[in-house]
Amino acid sequence: MPSYAPWDAEAARAIIVGKQAQPGALMPILQALQDEFGSIHREAEPLIADILNLSRAEVHGVVTFYHDFRHQPAGRHVLKLCRAESCQARGSDALAARAAARLGITFGDTTADGSVTLEPVYCLGLCSVSPAAMLDGKVVARLDNAKLDALLAEADR
Repeated sequence: MPSYAPWDAEAARAIIVGKQAQPGALMPILQALQDEFGSIHREAEPLIADILNLSRAEVHGVVTFYHDFRHQPAGRHVLKLCRAESCQARGSDALAARAAARLGITFGDTTADGSVTLEPVYCLGLCSVSPAAMLDGKVVARLDNAKLDALLAEADR
């Protein structure tokens, strides 16, 4: 599991101020905060809003719109299962239920031992070879029970 700094409002403020002059600063700031702390701490949103002269709602909207931003650090492995229509039409609902049952968690959660975070993703761009998944950035097409079990076993190492 990557090692992240504990939340520190002053360190976060320094990151935000250091990037505020960049064009489109919100995204680089969010990425830098997540790289530093492992997540976008809820206290960061009003800091960002104040420094960039945005509303808290605007900042929160961006954080929650992009699936790669999170409010809690992810587990050692991140398993993303595509939830888009093409994947659903090809059986991803049953695969999602299987993954959740095997891990003992639901979407957005991390296993108690911190090994796996299960996340929904709304299109991996593999519609023609759906259903699809991604484990730690590695995409898997034509996902079936056997491939899912192999991904879960890989994440369990």
